Amino acid sequence: MSKPAQPGSLHGQFLRWLLIPLIMLVVVNAFSVYNNALEAADLAYDRSLLSSARALGERVAIVDGKVTVDVPYVALDSFETDTLGRLYYRVTGIRGEYVSGYEDLPDLPRNAARSDVYPALVHFFHAEYQGQPVRVAALHQPVYDDQMRGIALVEVAETLDARRGLSRKILIDTLMRQALLVLAVAGLVWLALHFVLQPLLELSQRVAEREPTDLSGFSPDLVHHEVRPLILAMNGYMQRLDQLISSQKRFIADASHQLRTPLTVLKTQAELALREQDPEAMRRIVESIATTTDTTVHLANRLLTLARTGHGLAAADMASLNLADLARTVCLELALPAVRKQVDLELDAPPAVYLHGHALLLQEMLSNLVDNAIRYTPAGGSVTVRLLQEGKQLRLSVCDTGPGLSAADQEKAFEPFFRASGAQHTNPGGSGLGLAIVHDIVMLHHGQIRLSDACPQDNSHTRGLCVTIHFACLAPPDSAILPPGISPKPTEHHDN
Repeated sequence: MSKPAQPGSLHGQFLRWLLIPLIMLVVVNAFSVYNNALEAADLAYDRSLLSSARALGERVAIVDGKVTVDVPYVALDSFETDTLGRLYYRVTGIRGEYVSGYEDLPDLPRNAARSDVYPALVHFFHAEYQGQPVRVAALHQPVYDDQMRGIALVEVAETLDARRGLSRKILIDTLMRQALLVLAVAGLVWLALHFVLQPLLELSQRVAEREPTDLSGFSPDLVHHEVRPLILAMNGYMQRLDQLISSQKRFIADASHQLRTPLTVLKTQAELALREQDPEAMRRIVESIATTTDTTVHLANRLLTLARTGHGLAAADMASLNLADLARTVCLELALPAVRKQVDLELDAPPAVYLHGHALLLQEMLSNLVDNAIRYTPAGGSVTVRLLQEGKQLRLSVCDTGPGLSAADQEKAFEPFFRASGAQHTNPGGSGLGLAIVHDIVMLHHGQIRLSDACPQDNSHTRGLCVTIHFACLAPPDSAILPPGISPKPTEHHDN
C-alpha cells in the first residue's frame, strides 16, 4: 500500500500557489506588452515614414508632359540615420509608369486599408524586400500643371530592425520591472508567513515542554481563528485519550482486586491438598480447586471481553448481520440450562432483523442477558426474549420473573463488579461483570439500554427485571455475516 503524499513545506506550498499563477500572468502580460510595443513602434515610425514620403511627394512634378522627381539623397540618408533602418523608395507616374527609385519594390496590395490616423491619402502595409521584412508607406500625391493633372504614387519602405529593437527594449524593461515585482512579492510572502506561523511555533514549543501525563487542553486563543478547529479537535482527542487511560487504570485496579481473591483461594487449596493424606479429603479439595479454577477462568474471560469492548478494539470488525439468527442460536444454546432449572425460555422474534455490528460481541451480549436471567429466575419462572422492529429502530428486550433490582441498584447495575444485595445467595458464582459487558457492547454499537421492573409489585411477589435495548436498524442486505458455527434458523418462537 503506497504511503500518502506528504504536504511538504507550508512556505513552499504557499509560494507555489502564489508564484506559479503570478508568473503565468506575467507571461500573458509580457505577450500583451510586446504586441502593444509593436503597435506603438509602428505608430511612431510610421509618422517618420510618412514624413519621408511627403518630402518625396513634394518634389514630384510634371515637366514637358512627364512626371519627374528630384530626390534629395542627403535627406534620405539623414532619415536612415535617425531611424537606424534602411530606406527604399519608388515613384510611379499618373499612368502607372515607373518614374524613379527601386523599380522592384513591392506593389500596393489591392486590399490594403487606408490609414485612419493620418488625414493624407496614405496606405501602410507590411511586405518583404530583398529578403528582409519591410514596412511600406504608399502616398497618393496629386500632381498637375497647366496642361495635365493626376495622382502619382510615392512609396517609401523601411526595414523593421529599428522597430523590433524598440519593441524588444520596451519588453525587456517591462519584464525586468515585473521580475523585481515577483521577487518582492515572494519575499514579502515569506516574511508574512514567518510572522503568521509564529503562534503555531509557540504552540509546538508548549506541546514539547509538556509532561507525558498532562492531557489538559490548549486554549484556542493561542492561535489564529482559522487554526482553532484544529486545536479544538486536539483538545477533544486528548480528552478522549484521558478518559481511555483513566478507564484502563480503573480496569487494571478492579481486575487485580477481583483476581486476587480466587487466586489466593487456589493457592490455599493447593497447599491443603499437598498436606492432606486422606485420599477422599484430597479428592474433595481437588474438586474445590476445579470449581475455583472454573470461576477464575470465567472471571478472566469476562474481564477480557470487558477490556475489548471498553477500548473499542472490535469496531473494525463490524458488518451487517441478522440479530434474529443470533438470538435463536443463543436461546438454543441455553435451552438445556433453562430446562434443568425448570425455567420457561421463550423467544419472540421475526425471521430477520438487520443491524451493523460485531457478531461475536452481540452474541456475547445476548448470552450474558439470557444466562443472567436464567440464573436469577427461580424454578417455575420464565424468561422472555423479544425482538421487534419499530420503523428505523430495533428493540431487544430480555425479561425475567426473578427478584429484580431496586431503583438504587438499577442505577449502579452497569458498573463493573457491582453486585446487588442478595445476589450472592441467588447467584454465588457471579462476577458482577455481566451487565457492564452488555452496557459496553451496546455503547460500542451506538445503542441505548435501560432497566425496568418486569412485573408490577401489586400483582406479583417478584419484581422481575426487564433489560431493553434499542439499536439503529438496517435494510436487509444481500447477505448477512454470522460468526463461525452460527447458521440461520427459521424458527420464530421457542419455548422450554
